Amino acid sequence: MNAPVNSTEHLIYSVEDGIARITFNRPQARNALTFAMYEQMAAICENINQDHSIKALIMTGAGDKAFASGTDISQFRAFKTAQDALDYEARIDRVLGTLEQCRVPVIAAIAGACTGGGAGIAACCDIRIGTEATRIGFPIARTLGNCLSMSNISRLVSLIGPARTKDLIFKARLVEAPEALALGLLNEVVPDMETLQRRATETAKLVAGHAPITLEVTKEAVRRIRRTLSREEGEDLILRAYMSEDFREGMDAFLNKRAPNFKGK
Repeated sequence: MNAPVNSTEHLIYSVEDGIARITFNRPQARNALTFAMYEQMAAICENINQDHSIKALIMTGAGDKAFASGTDISQFRAFKTAQDALDYEARIDRVLGTLEQCRVPVIAAIAGACTGGGAGIAACCDIRIGTEATRIGFPIARTLGNCLSMSNISRLVSLIGPARTKDLIFKARLVEAPEALALGLLNEVVPDMETLQRRATETAKLVAGHAPITLEVTKEAVRRIRRTLSREEGEDLILRAYMSEDFREGMDAFLNKRAPNFKGK
């Protein structure tokens, strides 16, 4: 068994009665993820795969403003070379792949905004429950001018289809809860935070009582059916986005709280 993974200030991990829970705990930053948080999440999933006393995993964000708003933009300040971009996307594909392949049912309890990498995390989960205030989207065409990881694009196309994927990204809009439910980005919508946490726990307990092998085999079969674009196949696309002047402009504009001036370079 892997070494136990402990809670940290920014990512809280707990297990109670066979139900594991991960809470992104940076509400002041809309639960944006640092690289360390990504790695801790992956380590937790690897531990769960070895600990068969755990039957389900709930993922949520602290507060009611956001589930997770993606990667903390300040993490990109150190990007200087093409390899930095490739290494980042390789990390995202590896970490989210580990989450997607976690052997237990993973339930996302989504309150508030679920954007960028946060929406990518939600797409890896098996069941997504939101509140009436939940909004989901990938607004990078309006904010940063970079691109989604290749695996995230593959998951999104699998969930909502190619036309809706392009509509969502091209328009850089956040989908409100009723539309997210209709599209399949959410499985269920509840009125408020209190109901959300209760419903997530009820759902986790329900699936935890079912045959583990049936759930594991079904998860893996569905994953294998979906064609995932590899990072290597999309390497030219990653470099075109992350090495562009537009990405530098988008990052600077975001960090300095101004509107970006994209030029397509």
